[in-house]
Amino acid sequence: MKKIMIMVAIIAIATTKLTFAQSKTDVAFNQLLSAYYDVKNALATDKMAIAKEQVKVLTAKVDAIPHKDLPAIQHTLWMEQSEVIKAKATELAAGKDIKSQRKSFEGISSAMIKTIRNIKFNNTTVYVQHCPMAKASWLNEKENIENPYYGSMMFDCGDIAETIKSK
Repeated sequence: MKKIMIMVAIIAIATTKLTFAQSKTDVAFNQLLSAYYDVKNALATDKMAIAKEQVKVLTAKVDAIPHKDLPAIQHTLWMEQSEVIKAKATELAAGKDIKSQRKSFEGISSAMIKTIRNIKFNNTTVYVQHCPMAKASWLNEKENIENPYYGSMMFDCGDIAETIKSK
């Protein structure tokens, strides 16, 4: 009987540690997603200076991901996508005009879409939206289209390509 109780205790502790580690990782990824939305919203509303500032926050959130807690396949994917996000974020921050910022945002969006599809960390529904004019997709926290690639020129141009339900 003592052995069974000890085994149950060990399993409970191991499960709690795994759940805590996963939730800490999920929290960090959701903070990254929130920072991504801030960049998207700045571009969708034609606010170049705000996009530059918000992309710095996004880069900090990328660096804050506790990626060592991820399973091997997800870890490899994250390491690849995080490099893309940081490189494109650097480009966006250096962008001299909103058109170049939006082009850089395409790379950030592509990496974020791959990440969320494969790691499935989102605590709310996420909409993958697509603009046929830009031939590019992005993530949105709302069902309503808010096009970051054309901003006020075509704010609601696009459609929902995919809905990723919360975890």
